[in-house]
Amino acid sequence: MTTLVHKQAATGALTGLALGDALGYPTEFSDVPSILAEFGPWRQLDLPERATVSDDTQMTLALGRAVRTAMDRGLLTPLRLARSLREEFVDWYQSPENNRAPGRTCMKACHLLKDETRPWQDASRIDSKGCGANMRVAPLGLVPGLSDEQRAGAAQLQSALTHGHPTALAASDLTAHAVRLLTRGAEPTGLIGLLRSYALENRSRYHERWLGDLWRRAGDPSPERFIARGWDECLEALERLRHAVRTVSPETDPCLATGEGWIAEEALTTGLLCFLLFVDEPLTALRRAACTAGDSDSIACLAGAFAGAYLGAEAWPAEWADRVEYRSDLLTLGALWDA
Repeated sequence: MTTLVHKQAATGALTGLALGDALGYPTEFSDVPSILAEFGPWRQLDLPERATVSDDTQMTLALGRAVRTAMDRGLLTPLRLARSLREEFVDWYQSPENNRAPGRTCMKACHLLKDETRPWQDASRIDSKGCGANMRVAPLGLVPGLSDEQRAGAAQLQSALTHGHPTALAASDLTAHAVRLLTRGAEPTGLIGLLRSYALENRSRYHERWLGDLWRRAGDPSPERFIARGWDECLEALERLRHAVRTVSPETDPCLATGEGWIAEEALTTGLLCFLLFVDEPLTALRRAACTAGDSDSIACLAGAFAGAYLGAEAWPAEWADRVEYRSDLLTLGALWDA
């Protein structure tokens, strides 16, 4: 098994995420025929000379900085993380660089988070399971030294500040877990089974220490019923993924099998499908993900995070990696967690 340090999994995952984001950003909101007409064959998609990223990478970096700040202050706790997340998300919301077509859920929640007297649970968009929560969660699969409870609770908490739907929480937890498994050398052929087992084990576990009374805003009769709704939708998505891996042609749009990725569980499974179709061809996985009818940048950034976590930093050619936007920020966090 390749070790985390030697393959630089954190640097690889963060770089892959940003590269997928930059490759998919120009193709988002276009159907596949339009993408092919503008950019040519999908297997030849090239990174734009100016490799600009979207809010996906910006918010990933915000989460990474928040985790670093919280852990600099001591053990990662709900209070420490919520405080630093709130600061970073509001800073992102107010930044002049926040001009990359950010999602409405994130914008609305961050506007409400500006009011420091408001409990974060009251800012959360409880009905939103958009992919904006799990497209940014990769750092929590990369940070070393966390317990399983800390990693899962933190993954769900970072989702809940903006996207409070139980499926957004579960998909964020699953995404971070998938990244973590791949950094540790889990075999891709067994990944879906491992994720399914994790979902079943956690189906009725509500992380009250991390989420507080968030569940009460959704109208469910109990916290266990609230969170089970999310895990059940993720389990259904994983079943579609399991079937797709065996039956889908790499030449067809992956969104036809596992969904367009605008919602959390579909972003997870379609990003995973692109990675699993091309485990040893990471650039091809990014190109397949970017040439999709759905949320191309989010699908591609997740595919890149999975590929980079598994293969490490050397998966990405220097002529691509060196010109992606925010490269120094990505390298700083990657080096911290690879060490």
